Amino acid sequence: MLNEHTINQLRGLRLDGMVRAIEDQASSAAATALGFEERLTLLVQREVDWRDDRRVARLLKAARLKVSTACVEDINWRASRGLDKSLVTALAGGDWLRHGQSLLITGATGCGKTWLACALGTQAARSGFSVLYTRAARLFDELQVAHGDGSFARRLAQLAKLDLLVIDDFAISPIGAAERNDLLEVLDDRVGTRSTLITSQLPVKAWHTYLDDPTLADAILDRVVHSSHKIELKGRSLRDQAKPAHDERMQGDQA
Repeated sequence: MLNEHTINQLRGLRLDGMVRAIEDQASSAAATALGFEERLTLLVQREVDWRDDRRVARLLKAARLKVSTACVEDINWRASRGLDKSLVTALAGGDWLRHGQSLLITGATGCGKTWLACALGTQAARSGFSVLYTRAARLFDELQVAHGDGSFARRLAQLAKLDLLVIDDFAISPIGAAERNDLLEVLDDRVGTRSTLITSQLPVKAWHTYLDDPTLADAILDRVVHSSHKIELKGRSLRDQAKPAHDERMQGDQA
């Protein structure tokens, strides 16, 4: 075991993963039997893994995902949902993020749009991409405040740097001229370079009418729809399907 002074120096260099590996090696007979190069290799790899884990933890915290436990490993592949497994598997691989492509997830309320978006957001963060989740209404409110306090340009620049911006519940309420303009600004900074994931109860084909301004609608949809991946979830609400099982458990508890 290295002396305390050397251990403190390693901590001062922020080599915390290496310090933990040294402590583990000191208590392992198998590790002490290894040669210098083998032990050094293990120490360096532990430090690399430690830093990777810390970075992923920071990215996940910054993402503010609504469903922080959602992950691609737990996706419900039931046929009635209409999920294309090959497409979702490809999305999990991250090439769409590397190429700045967008993803549109639509479907009725309760069918799992937000959960799937958060699962893909988690996967993106695990792969080292910066992610931010927000609801459309909250994003528009935030941008209106930014107009008022003079921070709009700075906020746009921050959003433009995100590898993945998740906009949940788009088109759930009427949209005004200010919101249309702000949406165009956000998307224009990201098109072709950064990815945007949008969920909506409204089918994509109805978005043009929803935006209620032919010129701006054309500009917005040109930036997010035409080169995007699309997932249309189908079937009954997952919340409704979960309720009978919950009711049965409650009845069992009361019996």
